Amino acid sequence: MKKTIAIVCGGDTSEHDVSMRSAAGIESFMDQERYISYIIEIHAGKWEALLPNEKRTPVDRNDFSFMVEGKRVRPDFAYITIHGVPGENGILQGYFDLIGMPYSTCNVLVESMTYDKFVLNNYMRSLGVSVADSMLIRQERSEEVSDKDIISRIGLPCFVKPASGGSSFGITKVKTPDQLRPAINLALHEGEDVMVEAFMKGTEITCGCYKTRLDSHVFPITEVVSANEFFDYDAKYNGQVQEITPARISERVAERVQKLTSMIYDILGCHGIIRIDYIITENDHINLLEINTTPGMTPTSFIPQQVHAAGLQMKEVLTDIIEDTLNKSF
Repeated sequence: MKKTIAIVCGGDTSEHDVSMRSAAGIESFMDQERYISYIIEIHAGKWEALLPNEKRTPVDRNDFSFMVEGKRVRPDFAYITIHGVPGENGILQGYFDLIGMPYSTCNVLVESMTYDKFVLNNYMRSLGVSVADSMLIRQERSEEVSDKDIISRIGLPCFVKPASGGSSFGITKVKTPDQLRPAINLALHEGEDVMVEAFMKGTEITCGCYKTRLDSHVFPITEVVSANEFFDYDAKYNGQVQEITPARISERVAERVQKLTSMIYDILGCHGIIRIDYIITENDHINLLEINTTPGMTPTSFIPQQVHAAGLQMKEVLTDIIEDTLNKSF
């Protein structure tokens, strides 16, 4: 019998619509001969399964089941593709752990750690991974930290961004002192805390990876060349970027990046597909930018590009992850 897969999307951040597009991408990649898939949208307090003919049915949060044509359906597996709260910060993973539902991502601890950029960067720095210098500004104490103190510590230009969340909303490249406070206020609209991060000049790249009990797959690297000041929302989703796979870096540097990606995956104890963003600075120095545990999955997103460049098919990759997780559950 076919297994039932819930593709869980939506969320309650500005990345809701991006998550919905990722869900549609995953559904298109799914092996329809092997699985029955339903898109489950979580948003504004509602949990609903999307049915044919634009119908919706509520999801019972006691066991994540829902009714379809008079029959109760409880999925066998949850493929989480929420970019933000509650699917990328560990909350949803904790729920699925409580009800015994296998899922596609890292566990609660890894999700919560990688969602907070400041926590992640400091943890990775303690392991010897190079990251930009940064400082954290708490919402309740944002007025106590002066612009002068921030600039003397981090310098200009710098990036101001929400400490938690994706990197598409609320981020500003600050070049002058008068831009700093508006940038902090913008970031506070997206999250409770703000991270101010030193600017690093170099080549931005990203590398995807997933592992099962039998195999390890580190994908070809993509070079990101934004037409804008940085890789912002318009660059990501409105085509204002060149995405070059494989990246135009030396084979030696590419091997180092892939080895580092694999090592980080193992150190954190990741599960499912992750994507790690880096910037290569002077003298081929590799710096970690962030770790994405629910990366975008539209047909033009980085991961599908890298999977194709690796000579694989998304259908095979998703099946690999689902079956490996389900087999671990028994």
